[in-house]
Amino acid sequence: MRVLMIVKANAETEAGVMPTTEQVEAMGVYNNELIAAGVLVDGAGLHPSSKGARLSYRGGKPVITDGPFAETKELIAGYWVLNVKDWDEALMWLAKVPRPDFKDGDVEDMIELRRFFEPEDFAGIASEELIEQEKGWREDMLARAPKP
Repeated sequence: MRVLMIVKANAETEAGVMPTTEQVEAMGVYNNELIAAGVLVDGAGLHPSSKGARLSYRGGKPVITDGPFAETKELIAGYWVLNVKDWDEALMWLAKVPRPDFKDGDVEDMIELRRFFEPEDFAGIASEELIEQEKGWREDMLARAPKP
């Protein structure tokens, strides 16, 4: 099962504030755990939305809008893609993400966990040939992912 852990943006990440040395070190320890467990497929931090763009369609034509974007709660600051055996394992890794500020108190909705659709999820909608083709693409991508 592949899952995406989405790190939500906040005022600091949108302002381009870089993490502290302690935060980088804690993330390095966590990432090394993911690699050692063989579950990390990909992961990265993202530049603020001021360096991004969005696609819309107006009148049937594509329109590109440059960032920044106002609603930080809807923005992404980083992500991990994991390949885990089940939802329980995904939740276990989610619970191990280092707290960004190393303080007591509440941090709301910091990371969102979502499952990827897998080819099998489209049984009855897509043809068997298309499902098998998609499985082949997924296997190829996972085979090219970094190994511990």
